[in-house]
This record gives sequence, C-alpha cells and structure tokens, in this order.
Amino acid sequence: MRRTAARAEAPASEPVASSSPASPVAALRTEFSFELPRGYVDESGTVHRAGTMRLSTARDELVPLRDMRVQENPAYLSVVLLGRVITRLGTLPSVHDGVVESMFASDLAFLQDFYRQINAEGHTRAAVSCPHCSESFEVELAGSRLGES
Repeated sequence: MRRTAARAEAPASEPVASSSPASPVAALRTEFSFELPRGYVDESGTVHRAGTMRLSTARDELVPLRDMRVQENPAYLSVVLLGRVITRLGTLPSVHDGVVESMFASDLAFLQDFYRQINAEGHTRAAVSCPHCSESFEVELAGSRLGES
C-alpha cells in the first residue's frame, strides 16, 4: 500500500511546466488532423474524409514487422502501420488495417506522405513550387483539401 501511494504522488512532485515568459514551454503536438482527397467509403456507402493521426512510436514501427502479411509482402507494412496510428476517421467506431486496405490508392498515398511529414519532419508543412511561375512557398497539409493552400 505504501509503495502504491508513493508512486501515485511521484508525478505531483515533478516540476510543473509554466507558460510564463521566463520559461516558455512548447507543448508537444502528438495528433494531427487530415482530410482525405477522396474519402473512405464504408459498407453502408458513407464517405469518411476527416481524420486524425497520432505520432508513431517505436513499437508502432516494430510490431508490424512480425505480421505474417508484412513478411510475405513488405508493401503491406504501410497498411498495418497506418492502421495503428490513425486514431479517427469520420464517424467510424475504429480504424484498423482492414479499413486502410480498403481505401482508394490516392488516399493511401496521401496518408503515407502525411505519416512521413509528421513523423520524420515534425510538422505538416511542405515546400512546393508553383508549376507556372516557379515561385517557392509552403503549404499546410494538415486539415487542408487538395489544391488549397
């Protein structure tokens, strides 16, 4: 009992992050909203486009490597991985690899790129160039629709 009580009190003794100008603390953003270009169509015909993806953990990247489908076909890795890190998609009660494998190829490609953006680069902005005037600028990928900046 005493040991449990000590563990419960331990977090309270840790320093509390302050947002005062003397000690600015940037909150770590772990979830990112997105909107699929086409949308996942469920068995009732409902289209689900808006979703949320969380940052991946080492476990998220390691566990799918033991999956037989991934061992037989390495291309299946992204399907299993995305099924682990997408936390919400429209009004679906849950998102899993079965949902991801039923998505349109354009949505899968979008999610693969989105995954790379938030996990490798730490943000959802992409540097692009205008195909007409060659001017460089950044676009926000999170929560935007294809073609909007």
